[in-house]
Amino acid sequence: MPIAAVPGQVWTWQGHQIYYVQAGETAGDRPPLLLVHGFGASTDHWWKNIADLQADFQVWAIDLLGFGRSAKPAIDYSGQLWQQQLTDFIQTVIGQPAIVAGNSLGGYAALCAAAAASDWVKGVVLLNSAGPFTPDAPPPEPSPLQKFWRSLLRGLTRQPWAVWLVFKNLQRPQTIRRTLEKVYCDRSAVTDDLVEAIRRPSLDPGAFEVFRSVFRTPQGEPVDQLLARLTCPLLLIWGSGDPWMNCQQRSQQFQRYARNLTEHFLEAGHCPHDEVPDQVDRLIREWVEQAITPQSLCC
Repeated sequence: MPIAAVPGQVWTWQGHQIYYVQAGETAGDRPPLLLVHGFGASTDHWWKNIADLQADFQVWAIDLLGFGRSAKPAIDYSGQLWQQQLTDFIQTVIGQPAIVAGNSLGGYAALCAAAAASDWVKGVVLLNSAGPFTPDAPPPEPSPLQKFWRSLLRGLTRQPWAVWLVFKNLQRPQTIRRTLEKVYCDRSAVTDDLVEAIRRPSLDPGAFEVFRSVFRTPQGEPVDQLLARLTCPLLLIWGSGDPWMNCQQRSQQFQRYARNLTEHFLEAGHCPHDEVPDQVDRLIREWVEQAITPQSLCC
């Protein structure tokens, strides 16, 4: 893949090997930019953006623990774990406050990091970000049939053999391609390189245990509580064709709780940074110039 032209490095964190890449030079008053992938992805998912944004930013991308080329230990994974990984990386490796951009799960981890270490995060970019909001009202009582199916599903997810069968199916290149074609509006963006970038880490020792841990991971702190502690500017970029989330509904939830918010909708799916990278990179540049750079000059 083209990202191979950017040499990767390894950082030891809590005894685990963490893979990351860095490109570009310190760019005057622009803070460094840290890119965080989503579930099942890696730094490879950002190669188009790194190639472009390195002209204007010192760009970093990191593989979260359990994903990509990072270690995959048999531990409990959570948003809090990845938040600590990101804040420690910014403080220890980057060495100065940064802008953190994340897609899906990576967006939730980025928001957790910004809420926990406000002095080290200059801005947050969320691309179809995951994460729960506090419900306005208790959910309706499920029907007896719904209760039965939920109980059956919970029972199956506790059975290693059942989770193993799901995992092995999701490893198949055909399954990966079909899934990506469902969540990308432009199917031509689903290349053989992208399929392989998703498949390859799933073959690593420990990958199954990481996948299995998803079914045991607690939901995490609600996004509205994180936004209440967010002190830096926030950029939301939505791929409005995402079949996995109601972007308009989530947009309304963010608008309700977020301050200093800029928002854009693009004709793309769940991963707009990879599907329409030129548009995403342009929006990041414009937002940094308008919302971040003046702040850096005066603070």
